Amino acid sequence: MSDFSQDNAAIFSQLTRFGHQEVVFCNDEDTGLRAIIAIHDTTLGPALGGTRMWQYKSEAEALQDVLRLSRTMTLKAAISGLNLGGGQAVIIGDSRGHKTEAMMRRFGRFIQNLNGSFITAEDLGTNLRDMEFIRMETSFVTGVPESIGGSGDPAPVTARGVFMGIKACVREMFGSDDLAGRSVAVQGVGHVGENLVRMLREENARVYVSDINDERPGRVAKRYGAEAISNNALFDIEFDVYAPCAFGATVNTDTIRKMKCAIIAGSANNQLADEKKHGKMLLDKGIIYAPDYLINAGGMINCYSEIAGYNKKRTMQLTENIYEATRSVLRKSREEHIPANEAADIIALKRISDIKKIKGSYICGK
Repeated sequence: MSDFSQDNAAIFSQLTRFGHQEVVFCNDEDTGLRAIIAIHDTTLGPALGGTRMWQYKSEAEALQDVLRLSRTMTLKAAISGLNLGGGQAVIIGDSRGHKTEAMMRRFGRFIQNLNGSFITAEDLGTNLRDMEFIRMETSFVTGVPESIGGSGDPAPVTARGVFMGIKACVREMFGSDDLAGRSVAVQGVGHVGENLVRMLREENARVYVSDINDERPGRVAKRYGAEAISNNALFDIEFDVYAPCAFGATVNTDTIRKMKCAIIAGSANNQLADEKKHGKMLLDKGIIYAPDYLINAGGMINCYSEIAGYNKKRTMQLTENIYEATRSVLRKSREEHIPANEAADIIALKRISDIKKIKGSYICGK
């Protein structure tokens, strides 16, 4: 078998593993665009997912990331009750030096050619301005500035969903969702993390903040009356809630062994390095875990509201439903003694399965 055939076999093997419907590779020499769009499932509606721009070590790493993230978006939409499917896009490159208007507009043309099966929004390495450029070539983009009819920055809405998830977990663990006096460590204080810190401090929680950017924790801590700590010292401190709001895989074998917290609930995607193994470790250790794709769904809800024409009030109402959705997942986890991430998957996949049956019956005329 040739190297080319082996590479193709590996790609199709990954598509089969994750159950994707379609993966599109986008290449444009004139603009330097190298991108992958993954459409995981469109049972509930068109696939919505962010466009991430990152300097991946290899194309294989980029493919693995886009496949995993797009599947997560399917589960996120399903468990949030949204009529959307899951998708994701990644652009390979350094967002600080390689990104241009021409590149983003050319990427918009690729999205347009998918005829509405994929709708994008901002993600790591992209911003509102990039969405404006994409919007120049296609209408299948959300999260554009409010000045041109969009919903604007989704970070405050995402943070609100995480906040509601934390309150649900605190109620499950301590019997009350009152955050006054509770201690929360927020790792990563970008747009979402900083908004979360503000909400927590407004309820008089004691908040620790850390970030890979050495200057950011001090600034955020001073602004909101929090306490800045280094990333290296994060798991040496005892606190009630660990809220990862930066990169994924921070919940792994080493960190779980060190953790002195009761709850993990944050906005970062793919927090568990190994979903099956580490979900079970948390269950055995008695740590409550709020599945990331459930409580960070506020950004997706914000984009969905833009598509559906909802106002800000309705958007926040939908986001606050994350509280009860989290309670349902934690209840199932407790009653069936299964990891919370497994409980969330079961609930999300059941909704997709049920809708498939309805659609099948409709098509067959039953």
